[in-house]
Amino acid sequence: MATLAIRDLHVSVDDVEILKGVDLTVASGQTHAIMGPNGSGKSTLAYSIAGHPKYTVTRGEVLLDGEDVLSMSVDERARAGLFLAMQYPVEVAGVSVSNFLRTAATAVRGEAPKLRTWMKEVKAAMADLEMDPAFAERNVNEGFSGGEKKRHEILQLALLKPKIAILDETDSGLDVDALRVVSQGVNAVRASTDVGTLLITHYTRILRYVTPDFVHVFAGGRIVEEGGPELAERLESEGYARYAALAGSGPAA
Repeated sequence: MATLAIRDLHVSVDDVEILKGVDLTVASGQTHAIMGPNGSGKSTLAYSIAGHPKYTVTRGEVLLDGEDVLSMSVDERARAGLFLAMQYPVEVAGVSVSNFLRTAATAVRGEAPKLRTWMKEVKAAMADLEMDPAFAERNVNEGFSGGEKKRHEILQLALLKPKIAILDETDSGLDVDALRVVSQGVNAVRASTDVGTLLITHYTRILRYVTPDFVHVFAGGRIVEEGGPELAERLESEGYARYAALAGSGPAA
């Protein structure tokens, strides 16, 4: 059982405080949905955990199985079992998807996977995501559609098998068919690896496919309300306007 524990996390960008005391625990097999309006701090939480240099942690701690995540380099965090699917995946010119995935797997596993076994893994994972095998020879994210970029992120998730997966607005820019396939990929990984999942989203549409155990509402850089899947349904009908007054206070009743 893996546990990601976030305690009193404060994060600033250019001396402006964005996160103002976040407390959250994600365990193996659990799916936590982080919801909230633009600018509430959802993506800041994701990138702070992953170690993006733009974000400065001014107070608090992040522990993975009791180990101090904030003292680790970005690659050490990945090897420890953290995974981030980015909202805007970057292009990597001159590097094929196939080479990128095998290099990443080698870094995480500590040794290069045997080529024959590895190719079977990749082909099976791509088939599950309804990806053309020729996709493996394209350069990473170059000329990819929004759906292709997100499928590639979930392909990485399936192959790297992290302890904790942070999915930052994985539903952004997806049409209905791509959303279904990507969601099925997330569910397949959850079922086969018992990964703990932190799913960041504005909307409930992905939650119709990926059912969360817990829903946390962000406003003003902190969690202002928590509940189960029914909370996401309420947000769908009511929106986020009611949380504006809660942004400066603690968790809502």
